[in-house]
Amino acid sequence: MKDYLGYKDKVCVVTGAASGMGRAAAEMLVDLGAKVYALDWVEAKVEGLAKYIHTDLSKKESINQAFAQIPAHIDSFFGIAGVSGSKTDFVTTAKIDLIANMHICEEILPSRMSEGGSIGFITSTGGNGWEKEGNKKVYLPIVQAGSWDKAVEALGRTMLPHLPGTLAYPFSKLAMNYYTIQLQATYAPKGIRVNAVLPGSTDTGMKDEFTAMAGGEEALLSHTGYAKRLALSEEMAGPIVFLNSPMASYISGELLRVDYACTAEQVAGLAEDGMRIDMTAVLEHIQNASRQ
Repeated sequence: MKDYLGYKDKVCVVTGAASGMGRAAAEMLVDLGAKVYALDWVEAKVEGLAKYIHTDLSKKESINQAFAQIPAHIDSFFGIAGVSGSKTDFVTTAKIDLIANMHICEEILPSRMSEGGSIGFITSTGGNGWEKEGNKKVYLPIVQAGSWDKAVEALGRTMLPHLPGTLAYPFSKLAMNYYTIQLQATYAPKGIRVNAVLPGSTDTGMKDEFTAMAGGEEALLSHTGYAKRLALSEEMAGPIVFLNSPMASYISGELLRVDYACTAEQVAGLAEDGMRIDMTAVLEHIQNASRQ
């Protein structure tokens, strides 16, 4: 039988491979014959990995040291790692969920990927509304900063670090959805595709954190639409494995919503739009509160 997904002996790097969607993707890739390098703070216990590399994605130096242990040529990158912000501050959350991906894609991958390569991110439907000018005004100074240090400096010049870490999650997902499109100019001319999967509410290791953030399990389930259940990690891993495979060879710049039509119904006006966030409104609220 023909190997349509084409991962046999391909070098794949997966961040966040210790649990949830990252682990599910790593397991699929191993089963498909890929040489999988797993980057995570916690040990990724996936049988058949080429290597697990302990990595602190909130630190540039740790990321650089991790990639120094990976073969020079990388076929596919899976940027899946993320934190909810419930246990980290705004800046740390933004570093892990956003700035780490920016550093990898701007400073590491350009010299280590070639035509036919692929980059895939797991972002979120929590980043719906990324195209709104108000939201772009907030995240573009960080996304377009040009380096890790400049991005952190740009973040520090805003009111954002004063917000709780849980708001850094949607901020980062808004920015990552835009960033997926921005990267086309860098990679598409080289024949390297960049896409993202935007999951709806999913049962991962962060389920309890997202349940608390949503205001309870019933509120969390209210965002699952007709599915009436949380998605499984495997149901998000499958789409990103597909998007990074040769089967998706003419797909680039795709923000694939995997939420059982919840966002589609909202866009069509057939369901209440309860997932979008307005970062400018959040910042205005903080600024007004600081003046009182």
